[in-house]
Amino acid sequence: MLSRLSLIFFVLVVTGCAQTAPKQQQTEMGNLLVPEPAPLSIRSQVAIARFGQILSNAELTDEDKAQLHFQRGMLFDSVGLGGLAQFDYNRAINFKPDMAEAYNSLGVHMVQQEEFSRAYEAFDSTLDIDPDYDFAFLNRGIALYYGGRPDLAVADLATFANKAPEDPFRVLWAYFAELELAPTTAQQQLTQRRGNLPDTHWATGLVDLFLGQQTEKQLLDSLLTGISSEKELTDRLCEAYFYLGKYHEENDKPGVASNYFKFALSTNVYEYVEHRYARLELQRLRQSTVTD
Repeated sequence: MLSRLSLIFFVLVVTGCAQTAPKQQQTEMGNLLVPEPAPLSIRSQVAIARFGQILSNAELTDEDKAQLHFQRGMLFDSVGLGGLAQFDYNRAINFKPDMAEAYNSLGVHMVQQEEFSRAYEAFDSTLDIDPDYDFAFLNRGIALYYGGRPDLAVADLATFANKAPEDPFRVLWAYFAELELAPTTAQQQLTQRRGNLPDTHWATGLVDLFLGQQTEKQLLDSLLTGISSEKELTDRLCEAYFYLGKYHEENDKPGVASNYFKFALSTNVYEYVEHRYARLELQRLRQSTVTD
């Protein structure tokens, strides 16, 4: 059993303008697992310092410098130092202008900063250099989705989903874009793609949730299945809480959605797509509230 997992159960009170939220909102988020935030890796921090020492070597080729800056940028990303990561990705491109992975990583940061035009350019550059770079389709699709161009996002996210039809996360991102255009068609497509998903993958339950074939409580009750460490639990909760936020956003419950996104952020799993875009989702919810 999970004797080392510091799990507690609680009922989260969703606060708004009033001090006490409606009873329905108080109970909807009950019995949540609270993750222990992922600690900053000492190994990653030491590696970052070592990369700095190596980069001071004047005998390095531009190719070497590009690779080292890119690798260090990934380490910076893994410990939540996005500004330093972005600096290193730009340096990598300066040393090696045809470095597809550096453009891809830089584009992700542009999406997080809502610099969508620059993000499109970065992902286009990635695919110009390497047309088979799978995750550029995901990231460009996400950029188009958040940039208000779901008609273009659908093609990229469907391409990404079709490359691994057994992956529930790819299926969900394709669904989010399709939902912006035609909700009925999106549900039909999601039902069709569900047939390719393994019942043994925990995240298939997320797809069932969006299809109305599983309740939120059933999903939450299943989150511990197959978990053997705190890290696995924290990683899974980062993913689960993000998509639960999207689920409640779709069902016009912004208060509950907001709290789920905050819980995804609280895991500190910085390199996950779900953590990267949870803050952007929160910003969108706040903007929507101001507009309303």
